[in-house]
Amino acid sequence: MLDYSKHILTLHKIIPHWFFLIQLFIDLSKLLSMLIAIIAHDGKKAEMVQFLNEQADILHKNEIELISTGTTGEKVKKAGFKVTALLSGPLGGDAQIAAKVADGTCHMVIFFRDPLEKHPHEPDISMLMRLCDVHDVPLATNPSSAALLIKGIYSN
Repeated sequence: MLDYSKHILTLHKIIPHWFFLIQLFIDLSKLLSMLIAIIAHDGKKAEMVQFLNEQADILHKNEIELISTGTTGEKVKKAGFKVTALLSGPLGGDAQIAAKVADGTCHMVIFFRDPLEKHPHEPDISMLMRLCDVHDVPLATNPSSAALLIKGIYSN
């Protein structure tokens, strides 16, 4: 008759390590997945879509998750990108993204804002930008700085 006791003891020692490694892999994959918020004022939405098209390879290759304010999300979806659209900026979308910055779930904000126009939700915009500074979250407000951020992070 075969003695399996040695094998059972060996498995008993190995299995907890496998569970640890699996959990570590899950935790690392959460850290490596990036959530980027995209926002564009009305006069900048076409510019945002163009920017995303230019960065499409990097975004898809790295499985970057996108969230956006409402109307920006609609335009980006029409361009073929997968994005989770929140409320429109003036209806609280900027504040929703600010909350995600504050709780650490949003890792970067790309906000193509129109500095030549007045916006009724300017306090929300200021709050979002302030929270990016407070929580050390990268913030790009134009295509050049956004491209530098994306390429700097994903220059592999």
